[in-house]
Amino acid sequence: MTEVKGAGGGNDIQWCFSQVKGAVDDDVAEADIISTVEFNHSGELLATGDKGGRVVIFQQEQENKTQSHSRGEYNVYSTFQSHEPEFDYLKSLEIEEKINKIRWLPQKNAAQFLLSTNDKTIKLWKISERDKRPEGYNLKEEDGRYRDPTTVTTLRVPVFRPMDLMVEASPRRIFANAHTYHINSISINSDYETYLSADDLRINLWHLEITDRSFNIVDIKPANMEELTEVITAAEFHPNSCNTFVYSSSKGTIRLCDMRASALCDRHSKLFEEPEDPSNRSFFSEIISSISDVKFSHSGRYMMTRDYLSVKIWDLNMENRPVETYQVHEYLRSKLCSLYENDCIFDKFECCWNGSDSIVMTGSYNNFFRMFDRNTKRDITLEASRENNKPRTVLKPRKVCASGKRKKDEISVDSLDFNKKILHTAWHPKENIIAVATTNNLYIFQDKMN
Repeated sequence: MTEVKGAGGGNDIQWCFSQVKGAVDDDVAEADIISTVEFNHSGELLATGDKGGRVVIFQQEQENKTQSHSRGEYNVYSTFQSHEPEFDYLKSLEIEEKINKIRWLPQKNAAQFLLSTNDKTIKLWKISERDKRPEGYNLKEEDGRYRDPTTVTTLRVPVFRPMDLMVEASPRRIFANAHTYHINSISINSDYETYLSADDLRINLWHLEITDRSFNIVDIKPANMEELTEVITAAEFHPNSCNTFVYSSSKGTIRLCDMRASALCDRHSKLFEEPEDPSNRSFFSEIISSISDVKFSHSGRYMMTRDYLSVKIWDLNMENRPVETYQVHEYLRSKLCSLYENDCIFDKFECCWNGSDSIVMTGSYNNFFRMFDRNTKRDITLEASRENNKPRTVLKPRKVCASGKRKKDEISVDSLDFNKKILHTAWHPKENIIAVATTNNLYIFQDKMN
C-alpha cells in the first residue's frame, strides 16, 4: 500500500513531472478547454474531451512501459471530432458540442470502444488500427479507378501489403433524443451490455446495441416545475453489482437504487445524507452542499462524493454519515461571498480513487490539486504548473496561508487565481500515474522511482 508524500515516512510517494500537453499561449481558445479526462481499463490509453467536441486519445509509450522513470510518457494516438454544434429548432436552442463525459468499454478484441456524450447525444466510438492494405484487385486500378472489364485478360489474387499504421475512429452507435435536459453523467454497467445516462431530472438505461429506445429508471421531475427543489448532479453504476446504481443531488444527498426492486427506481433503497452542522449554517450552505461528483471505489465497498469544500467517503453499509471527511480548501469558507459573485461557487470539481482505493485525489483553484491518504490520514497539495516542467522534477508540496502571518513558502488566500482551476483528474488504474487537466493543458505526473 502506497502513501502520499507527507512529513517523514519512509515509503511515501514522491510525485514528479512527466509531461504536459497543449498550447503554451495565455489566450486560450474556448474550444480547447478540456472538459473530461479518462484512462481506459488497462491505463494504456488516456482520453480527453474538450469544449470543441474533440476527443484526443493518448497512448502510453510501449518501449517506455518497462522503464520505470518514463512510464508516464503518453503520445497522441488518435484525434477525432466526436460532436458538432447543433440547433434544436423546436425549442430554438443551441446544443453545444462540448464533451461532458467519456467512458471506456473493457477491451474485447483488437479494437477499443468508448462512449462520449455532449448535452444531448451519446455516441459509441470504435477505435481500430490498420497496418495492412489490400492490393492487386482485378477490376480496380491501384488509385481506385475502375477498369474496363473487357481489358482484363488474367486474374490476380489480391494480397495484403504492409502500410504505415493508421488509427481510425468510427461512430458505431448514436443514442439520441432521450434527454430533455443536459446530460451530466454516463456510466457503463458491470454486465458490459447496458449503461445509464443521467440529466438534471431523469436517468435512462440503455442497451449498447439498441439506439432507438431506452428505459427511464429515475424521474424526479415534479408535475409542477415550480415545486422543483433539487436536481440530479451525477450518477454511477456499482463496479460489481449490475443491479445497483447511485445518484447524487444538488441538496447533498446520495440515493442508492436497486433495479430489482421495481422498473422505475423512484423509491431508493438507501439514502446517504449527513446532518448539517448548525454552526456552519449560512446563506451559501445549500449551494456548497451540492454534490458535483460521485465515484464508487474499485472494491465496491465505498463511495466518494465531492461537494464544494470537501471530499467524503461513505461506507455503503452506513447511511447516516460518511466514514471519512477531507477538507479540500477550507480556507475558502470565508471567501464564499466573492466566490458567489464571480460564479466560482458553482464550479463542479471531480474526484478519483487510486488503483488500490487507498488514496483519493481532487482538484482546487490556482491549479492546485489535493491528495488524501486514507491509511495515514496525511494530505498534500501539489501544483500543475509549467515552472517545474523538466522531466522527473519532484513536485514541491504547496501550502496556503488562511490568515495571520504568512510563512516564506506559503501562498496567501488572497493571491489565489480562481480562473486557474483543476476540475478534471484521473488516476491510472494500476500504477502511480495521474492526469490532471488545467484549463487547456493536460499534465501527466508519475511517482519517482529510485
